[in-house]
Amino acid sequence: MASKNDSIQKTLTVAFLLCLVCAMVVASAAVMLKPLQETNKALDRKKNILAAAGMLDETLSIEEQFEKVTPKVINLKTGEFTDEYTAENFDLKKVATNPETSKKLSPKEDIAKIQRRADYAVVYLVKQDGELDKVILPVHGYGLWSTLYGFIALENDTNTIAGLGFYEHGETPGLGGEVDNPRWKAQWPGKKVYREGEAAIQLIKGTVDSSRDGAKWQVDGLAGATLTGNGVTYMLRFWLGEMGYQTFLEKLRNGEV
Repeated sequence: MASKNDSIQKTLTVAFLLCLVCAMVVASAAVMLKPLQETNKALDRKKNILAAAGMLDETLSIEEQFEKVTPKVINLKTGEFTDEYTAENFDLKKVATNPETSKKLSPKEDIAKIQRRADYAVVYLVKQDGELDKVILPVHGYGLWSTLYGFIALENDTNTIAGLGFYEHGETPGLGGEVDNPRWKAQWPGKKVYREGEAAIQLIKGTVDSSRDGAKWQVDGLAGATLTGNGVTYMLRFWLGEMGYQTFLEKLRNGEV
């Protein structure tokens, strides 16, 4: 009986030590790999910013291409640049969940279904020969199954869309997931945002008739994914409206920032 108990005890001891060693190895690997993961995450973000603006060249270094882009933190309440944060240390989730640095949205305000809007955001400016060429804005909002995260790029008139792209979402492949389809994304450049001072860009059901009034504010809908399409429309209208970047864009256009 004693021999049997000793055997069980030894087995449990070996199993415990093995688990402990494995846990230490995994923890050490996670710590050592974290800097590399953060570097890759930052590189992927830069790639998505460039792609949204139609500036990505797969044959060139991402870092080299991103030298044309200047990240700046803005205060969404004032529409002005701020030095309260730097683009490098800005943590959107942390800012958005802090009641002191965010706004809880009412149901009427929250058309993008994000619940809270951070009072600050990082925007990306592209200049050519010292003049503004493009401005790239982060956007997010709820689709059918998930929150979509992406970037919309505007030309220097701050009204003409240069491109749109999403880097994270959980929409249904072949339906709402068609937001990643290059053919669908190719419709966005040249479309307009504002009409009589209001964000009017929208996805419609079916195909845009270019001969009809309003076509330049419209993009083809996503077949079989009406709710995702509505989510994209409301997300863009929110972020390009008064609760989002509109004040900043007006000041940028008028040379006030």
